[in-house]
Amino acid sequence: MKESRTPDQGRRVAWGSRALLLVFCCLIGLPAAAQEGVVQLIYASPYSPNHPFSQADQDWMQFVEQESDGRLHIRPIWSGGLLSSDQSMIELRHGVADIGLITPIYAKGGAHLLRAQTGFYSGTLTAESQVDLYRCVMENDAQIQKELAGLKVLAVQGGNLPGVLTRDVQVRHLSDLEGLRIRGPTELLPILKALGADPVSMPMGDVYSALAKGILDGVIAPTDTFKSLHFAEVAKYYYMLEVPRGAYPARAMGMRKWNSLPPEIRDVLEQGIPVWEAALASRTRESLETGMAYGLEEGVEFSPIDADEQQIFDAIYMADAERSAMALNALGMDAESILHAAQASINSDGLVDCQRRQ
Repeated sequence: MKESRTPDQGRRVAWGSRALLLVFCCLIGLPAAAQEGVVQLIYASPYSPNHPFSQADQDWMQFVEQESDGRLHIRPIWSGGLLSSDQSMIELRHGVADIGLITPIYAKGGAHLLRAQTGFYSGTLTAESQVDLYRCVMENDAQIQKELAGLKVLAVQGGNLPGVLTRDVQVRHLSDLEGLRIRGPTELLPILKALGADPVSMPMGDVYSALAKGILDGVIAPTDTFKSLHFAEVAKYYYMLEVPRGAYPARAMGMRKWNSLPPEIRDVLEQGIPVWEAALASRTRESLETGMAYGLEEGVEFSPIDADEQQIFDAIYMADAERSAMALNALGMDAESILHAAQASINSDGLVDCQRRQ
């Protein structure tokens, strides 16, 4: 026969259940306030919490949580524990995480124009000008929007101009790249090949191990990686080639999740877009300076590039940008007009005077 409970016993059981629930919430990282109408969103990144990108992410988290008066809580999952580098856009569309760091340049498919357009930024010098250029000639492009279907972009990211970090061979001239196995971003692979290198595409999170094992001879990377990714431990030479850097959508949310949020939470996230982009620019610029200082302390040797060789590289870079833009014609994409509008929008100071496509 089932034993009946007194009212006091029932209340004690109810309070006990609630206490267990609170303990469970604490153990899995959920705030107790989530039981009182707080919206919790999971943010996923492949980087550690101490990386400059992640520091910028945390600046944004603090802003949106404060701006929402505590109604929004962001729960981060760092170090690649949830999203992959090459499938993150698809994973966000399917709700694997609520918000995540996306890398269209590594996407296996469906991001041809997003990947190619990162090679159209020659002449821009700062992350801010790179983001301005993206917005000027690409954000309202129907082709780009098709590749971003199902995603709400929450931040566009530019970055520091990278050089060439090598493990054993000191590069002093472009000809020294011949035969070296170099990891580079997708848009640079044909350029590295034209210079005689053996180019490799791989997520940045795999580069340290590949350098340490001698699988790679070097990597195209800015000086912040000496410290942020510990590259000074596995490579000792830096060639101060100025490689152009493009901007791309880098933080996003699945559109289904976005549409499910209360309007006031969406408003806060909209307000957070320029905050996130400014934090990314600030944190990466700061890390560039500290990374160079750290590299010097660790014995990294820097080799300057001759101005004539920089011009040679720039000419090869722009010729390849034209080639990659033309190649997209076969897919029915008009990337050439985007390239020409982008280049027409960059003034002699590296700033953007927006010339929209005709």
